[in-house]
Amino acid sequence: MENQMFCYQCQETAFGTGCVLRGVCGKQPATAHIMDLLLFVLKGVGLAASAMNEKGIDLPEEVDKVIVDGLFATITNANFDNDALSRKVTAALNLKDRLVALAEEKGVELPEAEALKISAEPADYQERGRKVGVLKEENAHRRSLKELTMYGLKGMAAYYEHAARLGHTDRDIIRFMERALSTIASATVSDDELLSLVMETGSYGVKAMALLDKANTDSYGQPEITSVNIGVGRRPGILVSGHDLRDIEQLLEQTKDSGVDVYTHGEMLPAHYYPRLKKYSHLIGNYGNAWWKQREEFSRFNGPIIFTTNCIVPPTASANYSGRVFTANSTGYPGWKHIPTDAEGHKDFSEVIALAKQCQAPEPLEEGHIIGGFAHHQVVELADKIVEAVKSGAIRKFVVMSGCDGRMKSRDYYTEFAKALPQDVVILTSGCAKYKYNKLNLGEVNGIPRVLDAGQCNDSYSWVVVALKLKEIFGLSDVNDLPIAFNIAWYEQKAVIVLLALLSLGIKNIHIGPTLPAFVSPELLETLQTTFGLGTISTVDEDIKAMIG
Repeated sequence: MENQMFCYQCQETAFGTGCVLRGVCGKQPATAHIMDLLLFVLKGVGLAASAMNEKGIDLPEEVDKVIVDGLFATITNANFDNDALSRKVTAALNLKDRLVALAEEKGVELPEAEALKISAEPADYQERGRKVGVLKEENAHRRSLKELTMYGLKGMAAYYEHAARLGHTDRDIIRFMERALSTIASATVSDDELLSLVMETGSYGVKAMALLDKANTDSYGQPEITSVNIGVGRRPGILVSGHDLRDIEQLLEQTKDSGVDVYTHGEMLPAHYYPRLKKYSHLIGNYGNAWWKQREEFSRFNGPIIFTTNCIVPPTASANYSGRVFTANSTGYPGWKHIPTDAEGHKDFSEVIALAKQCQAPEPLEEGHIIGGFAHHQVVELADKIVEAVKSGAIRKFVVMSGCDGRMKSRDYYTEFAKALPQDVVILTSGCAKYKYNKLNLGEVNGIPRVLDAGQCNDSYSWVVVALKLKEIFGLSDVNDLPIAFNIAWYEQKAVIVLLALLSLGIKNIHIGPTLPAFVSPELLETLQTTFGLGTISTVDEDIKAMIG
């Protein structure tokens, strides 16, 4: 049977090889084809932009936004709205044509490439997209190298967008994105050049995460150790999911004295750690768990829900919450209202607030508190205490268990792994992977919690900063000599850029799971294993022996 679509960018891809009938995420073939066309056109934008960058020609301002928004919108679980995606294709096509005309005007020679010549009307987008998807590159190894870079770019774009919304930009990162898209589009680029590009993508991933870290901390202060309520209050509430701190700040400001409380969900949990967000007394707590449990949890929240970024699970036909979900930024879902951003970066949440006032308070899912806020600044402040615990033998090892959560039963491995770790091992976590163990009572070591949560997936950067600081303190020549192991859970493309970032920094012996990416060819896997020591998980007992000793 001919494939209706092809997508293998997430960990749960069908049969571990690729979704061909519809996405496991809920993405329909028509949506997949429009996304494929959008990415193909962005390659054309990258070709033209990169050629003009080499000649020092100034580009239109919207190049940055179109590339970043287009890449972000195609991340797993971000946007299911064909109309919204089609508008992004139209914008990308128009920009690509303007860049081609500008190159001609400036005397810049562009390569012969289909991505520069492609044109289509909205009615044809799905059919055109069917012809320019992932499988257009027939060589499996070259396809693997190109897609690994593409997925890294998607994760990078997500982090860059958050930083840009807080006024922090870096044209050098955008120029790399343009050059990377241009290289991927090339039919003559060598395998060695593609592998080099993969590693360079990781290096720019570090820059993007550092940019976002500075944007967040400049805007909201350094994260602090914080006890977060996981119960509910008595007033109506608004639930904010995703990752965008600027959005929750604007919502908190607009809901002051409104009688409406605000709750975080999923990856928005770390908003509670920032001093300038904690000051809002109506930021009540965190509701629920990781993204994949949202169908059940949203039905009990009772109030409006706002998706600021990806992690949308399409609701069932009978879902009682569909009429009270809103999307923002690069996200979208058919039938859900989208909150626009004006030219000054402002969103008007008045409709959401008015709806919340008509709703009942959330039903409790659980009660108690969880501790977080261990980003690099806070951990470095504890450095003396940590070093003393390591030197005394109270802490034998740290295990970085950052990354993603997901629906597969095999992910229970991470809960069992955390439970089975010896009492002298401390977990360093970030991303929604923490929901597998952050509510376990794992105790402390000399007053240091055994689960140190730095924050969102992008806050994996904190563990790089901490590792480099500990390397300096212990006087080591190689970061790999530290008592730190890496057991990373991946799901989507933001985890891909985190992994590439770690590899680019020379960090070795990283284990990933619960399964290998379907987009990594046998040849590329061998390179990653032999050059970087990349490993996979096996059983809890075997992995604890291998990682902890």
